[in-house]
Amino acid sequence: MSKITTELLLERAVPRSTRLRKIETLNLSKLQLKTGDLDPRLFSRLRHLQKLDLSDNLLDKFPSSLTLPDLRVLNCNNNKLEDVTALKQFPLLEELSYENNVYLTLNDDYKVMFLLENLRLLNGKDITKLANHVRKVNSQKLTSKVTAHWEKFFRDQLPEKHTAEQAQSIKEKFLKSVQTNVVYGPSSLSEFTRWRVKMIAEEFLSYSLGLELNTDPEPEENMDENEEESEESPREAAEDVSQVTVRPSKRRRNHSKSGSGKKRSKSQANTEEEAEDVSAEPLHFLQCHSKGNSREDFKTQLWSCVFEPLLDCGGRKDPIVSSSRTVATCGGESVCLIDCETGTVLKKYKVATEEFFSVAWTTLTMVINDSRKKSHNILAAAGRRGIVKLIHVASDFCYGEIKAHKKPIATVCFSPARETHLFTASYDKRIALWDIGIPDCDYNFKASQLLVLEALSVPLRIALVPTCPEQYLLAGCEGGCFAWNIKLEKDKKGRPFEALFQFPDADGGVTTSHRVDGLAFLNDDVIVSKSSKPGCIYLWSWSWSFDTKAKGCQRTVAAVILAELEWSTTDLSYLTLSTCPAKGYVFCGDETGSVWMYHLPHYSTAWSPAKGKRSDKRIPPTQILKWPELRANGEELTEILVNNVVSDPTFTYLVVLTSVNITAIWKKS
Repeated sequence: MSKITTELLLERAVPRSTRLRKIETLNLSKLQLKTGDLDPRLFSRLRHLQKLDLSDNLLDKFPSSLTLPDLRVLNCNNNKLEDVTALKQFPLLEELSYENNVYLTLNDDYKVMFLLENLRLLNGKDITKLANHVRKVNSQKLTSKVTAHWEKFFRDQLPEKHTAEQAQSIKEKFLKSVQTNVVYGPSSLSEFTRWRVKMIAEEFLSYSLGLELNTDPEPEENMDENEEESEESPREAAEDVSQVTVRPSKRRRNHSKSGSGKKRSKSQANTEEEAEDVSAEPLHFLQCHSKGNSREDFKTQLWSCVFEPLLDCGGRKDPIVSSSRTVATCGGESVCLIDCETGTVLKKYKVATEEFFSVAWTTLTMVINDSRKKSHNILAAAGRRGIVKLIHVASDFCYGEIKAHKKPIATVCFSPARETHLFTASYDKRIALWDIGIPDCDYNFKASQLLVLEALSVPLRIALVPTCPEQYLLAGCEGGCFAWNIKLEKDKKGRPFEALFQFPDADGGVTTSHRVDGLAFLNDDVIVSKSSKPGCIYLWSWSWSFDTKAKGCQRTVAAVILAELEWSTTDLSYLTLSTCPAKGYVFCGDETGSVWMYHLPHYSTAWSPAKGKRSDKRIPPTQILKWPELRANGEELTEILVNNVVSDPTFTYLVVLTSVNITAIWKKS
């Protein structure tokens, strides 16, 4: 059992404290502590800790995820430390002392000077000038030498058209050679030089030449990852939310404006009188994803939002009868949980080195301490680093991560049929299926990869077929719309696509090569997909389209188009769509901050479309919610793109995510 408890931390705080989050100075010296006693889960609650004394203990290393985002002063004198690279997790560290750790050398001093950009004092000495030399001059010299070594000895060995095996062989030879032959500075710093040369060489191969260092489907642990995670309480999270004001003249009912100043079609003119008016009021405009909590941040892009599912209490709840008003949003370095009615940021989770692109919910039945089972909502969040974070929201705790891909993850989603099955779609042109397992009472869990779907281009949006979610998955990709058979079978972990769908093009023909940046099911059979060029939204039938494939056994099939939704003429990409199946709605934002809404409760495959051809049926929006006039710091916000818009299952709330770091929440009257 760990020597460190909550009670001990509160007692050793200077001065004594009643809450972990209030502790700024902590003395844990002379406790005979070992590395295993430093529990990351407990230390993650010390989010305001600035000074930590761990001197006169038995530490041989630091855990790689202590999560002390505000740590400025660290004393670990008189321990048994063997390595200092894990200190990179404390980027704000200004004063560091590790005297009388017999295994540490001058090479370690240089490593921490390079890793910790804010470090001023090391073992009581001012190292500002030397550290600047190490980070700049030393790095420039070594970079020049590494580049010259490649140009002289290895550049001509890599053919212009090379195989993966050839590239891997050259990379391994280069890394070994460059560490042996590149020399700089005194021999006493040879270990530090080799460490930096390897780092620079890896960066050179990856960024300058586009050569990845590992090609295995599952990346290895990177122990030097600079990661700062934190969770914030409702009060603390609320302090980070900047106020964006709406001019009173704009806070009124937003009536149907299907025309929106654009060219009107015959179908629009004929149906305009019949179009319903969905009265909606803008409730809140929040700026809660700012980088570094800056009130001047109007650049952070917001990408994904999902409403929290209701926990079952004995029986399964109908989402139409009772729906959660809590939504998870992500963008930049943070994930937020927001109460849509009050506009309160309930919780906030940050990773300083991450940019989150997607979030997804699942409900797991977990065993709690008294051996009773209880349902808990788990949030998965992923983004640029290719890592999936698993967050137990009720406990305000990120209990684990899955290193899913080496490149960014564009989107994630859980299977509705199996609560532990998570799909991750990545810029490595793969879609992976994971079993995330169920954590025990100590949050131990085991994740495993079940399936890898090979795509021809980057997958942007994924959707499981509602009638057979364990058999077929669709993906909208940079190069088209694809379908895979995902039925789990032994010895068939990797899968090519099973069907590629053709759509009408601007010239009256058909094409498979187009960016599909919006994809969702409106009901069990009707798919809504958006192609960025030309800017159009199609309704099409899964069963009729895939039935064509089954009859002919061909891989390329024509999507059976049911209708086209009239939308903005913009050719901007990644303005995605969503659906509210229970209410029969489709939502899509545009380049002016407006939200286009289509009410399609009765549309199905009962229509008789011309297969593979552009349908004559064009449906205007039921309503367009116009972006109100917003002012931040006295200036009007302009050039607002709506990246995503999602409603809760009952269509009570509509959450709009923008390109200017504003989350807008509308409420249906």
